[in-house]
Amino acid sequence: MENLHIVCPHCDAVNRVPSVRLEEEATCGKCLRPLFTGHPVDLATERFLKHVERNDIPVLVDFWAPWCGPCRTMAPFYEQATQHLEPYFRVVKVNTEAEQQLAARYAIRSIPTLAVFKGGRELARQAGAMDSKSIIAWVQQHLR
Repeated sequence: MENLHIVCPHCDAVNRVPSVRLEEEATCGKCLRPLFTGHPVDLATERFLKHVERNDIPVLVDFWAPWCGPCRTMAPFYEQATQHLEPYFRVVKVNTEAEQQLAARYAIRSIPTLAVFKGGRELARQAGAMDSKSIIAWVQQHLR
C-alpha cells in the first residue's frame, strides 16, 4: 500500500494518505477538515508553491483574473471539473492580478491558462476557456 502526500486545502498541512483510501473522504490530521472539498482552492504564492511541490497527486491550476471575461465564463465549468477530478487531482486557482510575480515566474501570457504540475514540474499548459468536459479530457490526456 502506497502512501500519498496530500496538502490540506485549509491549513496546508502535509498529510499521508494510503492510496487505496484516497476516495474515502480523508480528513486533515491537523485541522480535521476534508482534504477534498469539490471546489477549486484559491492560492497565493507561498501556498501555491507548497501545493505544487508537496502534493503527490497532480495539481491542475487555473491562472485567471477577475476582469477577464473568458475567465469568468470558464469558472463554473472549472468548478464542475473539480468535482470529477478530485481526489486524484488537486484543483487550484491563482489570481494573476493579485499574484503578478507568480504569473511572471511561470510566464503566463494570456488568461485563462490551465497548467498541470506533478512533482513540482509543469507537465502541460493550455490557454483559453474550456467547458468542463474539455478540461477533464485535456487533463487526463496529459497524464497517461
